[in-house]
Amino acid sequence: MDKQIDVVIYGATGFTGQLVAEYLQRAYHGSELRWAMAGRNLDKLTSVKRELAIDDAVPLIVADSTDTDSLAAMVAQAKVVIAAAGPYQLYGEPLVAACVAAGTDYVDLCGEPSWMRQMIDTYRSHAQESGARIVHSCGFDSVPSDLGVFQLQQLAKNEFGKPFTRVKGRVEAMQGGPSGGTVASFMVSAGAAKKDPAIGALMVNPFALTPGFEGPKQPSGMKPVFDEELNSWASSFVMAVINTKNVHRSNAMMGHPYGTDFQYDEMIATGPGDKGEQVAIALSKGDGLVGKGTPPAPGEGPSKQEQQDGFFTLAFHGNSDSGQATVRVSGDKDPGYGCTSMMIAESALCLLEQGGKLGGGFFTPASAMGAALLNRLSAKKVLTFKQQLG
Repeated sequence: MDKQIDVVIYGATGFTGQLVAEYLQRAYHGSELRWAMAGRNLDKLTSVKRELAIDDAVPLIVADSTDTDSLAAMVAQAKVVIAAAGPYQLYGEPLVAACVAAGTDYVDLCGEPSWMRQMIDTYRSHAQESGARIVHSCGFDSVPSDLGVFQLQQLAKNEFGKPFTRVKGRVEAMQGGPSGGTVASFMVSAGAAKKDPAIGALMVNPFALTPGFEGPKQPSGMKPVFDEELNSWASSFVMAVINTKNVHRSNAMMGHPYGTDFQYDEMIATGPGDKGEQVAIALSKGDGLVGKGTPPAPGEGPSKQEQQDGFFTLAFHGNSDSGQATVRVSGDKDPGYGCTSMMIAESALCLLEQGGKLGGGFFTPASAMGAALLNRLSAKKVLTFKQQLG
């Protein structure tokens, strides 16, 4: 069947799915992009389409993760599927299987390493055969980290002739925390880890997503520490669990351009002195979650104003005998929703534009799209990348 739809949003009636639909409508209205909205309930899809003032030409597709025939019919029409509904370990495998079987590309917002490893082990060879490109973690986890380290290492090689062996990722500023879906996924993963020691071991293994490769011992990033090099206290960051794994997977998939001895951690920078120490200790007791109050439940999220008021800056520092450099990645909307919805939309479109240049398989954002995605997100003003030497 000829695939008539460029991009389909699966989970379009959910909170994040609606934001993705709004973004495509706003950014690509009047373009030649052919996109569709998909979900379990036609009445809800129709209502959301009307509320968001989506173009009449945008089709609605009814598909359900419990109905494999409906998923097969959906992916047969689409070049790329945006999977906007999680937790993926509860609902995601049937869609991955359908995309792999049909040779349809797929992007998601997954931050669940045990499920990702399961999908890689189960479907990688089939995806390579069908040509399906499966790209996990195309939101706040882990695009800024993945591309931030990618650009820093390119800078290091251009300026110093070799990559940094040690890179430190630091959250310098953030308003708005992870999405409700991300937190729910984290809780499901934590629960699974308690029940199954094998999952628990995978969760704490920085190389859980690099089957066949185990690199050097990594910095823990779990306890408050004072970093003399950066003159700042630092505390644990909940997203580090998935971000560090994706960065190491990118390195492995690209042939270890960062080196086989590469070390990486992510933490929240809290500043110097007694105040910095106190904040670091307080954050460590909250498992590194940033933001105030209780995170939204899956399917819920912040108001439009809260999304607009959000922001973040992540800094990636490298230091070697040859010199030092920093790349800062920032977004001017809240990370878990406003920026995430744009990142996954543009990731899907970047994958679409690449056509058959990339063979089938399971990828990270950096290993699949690299500079093309970085340049696209910069041009669309989704993310800002700033480089600094010294």
